[in-house]
Amino acid sequence: MSLLARRLPLLTHPTRYFSTSTAANYAHVLVSRPQPAVALVQLNRPKALNALSAAHFKDITDALVEADADDSVGAMVLTGSDKAFAAGADILEMKDKTFADAFTNNFLANWEIITKLRKPLIAAVSGYALGGGCELALMCDIILASPTARFSQPEISIGVIPGGGGSQRLTRIVGKSRAMELCLTGRMFDAYEAERWGVVSRVVDGADGAKKEGGTESISPVVKEAVDMAATIASKGRVAAIACKEVINASFEMPLTEGLRYERRLFQSLFATHDQKEGMAAFAEKRKPNFTNS
Repeated sequence: MSLLARRLPLLTHPTRYFSTSTAANYAHVLVSRPQPAVALVQLNRPKALNALSAAHFKDITDALVEADADDSVGAMVLTGSDKAFAAGADILEMKDKTFADAFTNNFLANWEIITKLRKPLIAAVSGYALGGGCELALMCDIILASPTARFSQPEISIGVIPGGGGSQRLTRIVGKSRAMELCLTGRMFDAYEAERWGVVSRVVDGADGAKKEGGTESISPVVKEAVDMAATIASKGRVAAIACKEVINASFEMPLTEGLRYERRLFQSLFATHDQKEGMAAFAEKRKPNFTNS
């Protein structure tokens, strides 16, 4: 059993199948398959700028866990609207909570479900990613941002601190001084600052929308790029992709010596897979590999 599998029994589940027909099960997210092996989950509370209520977050995690369990899905994309990826947690829902309620019910602990997903998850961020929205993006494996993206951890302005991992994940990415500035002032930073600091992989520029072939519905350049990237990831050997995500995540929890040993063991274990044999044979024979994810 892998390190993450030992730590994360929550995601031990039978195989289920993810399709657009499941959209009826979710009140606050839209689910689709823009490419055969890619699951797209879109936050859908437009009037609230995708503020993350408990019901909304449950729909997000349920849809992602379902996609993660589907053998036909190789990678996932999470996005919001052009105006807001997610403008924070739902303050109206939180404002009357007591310490006893928040503490005894371990408020926000369920947000960690997203970090337990085994398949790669790409965030496509446009507009506001504030507070819980910024934390939600930081939980994803890769973040692509449109030029309109705006990030912040503004919790200090309403008398609290980040509670969904913002102070911890942001500090690991941008360093202590910058994280202190951002969390103590609540200052908003744009997509290009985020790119320079390594918060996002890159900024995806382009026209406001690209028309889908054969239809009138538009898809933003950043979502298109995220879907294309997810399709590329999904075309690789599934076992190796999951292992790759696992060793990179482990690097944040282990000393270098232990991380190198863990990486080497997983690398060695992949020689027991059919995909390793097929991938290396295809390279030697100068052809495209036919991975079977086994």
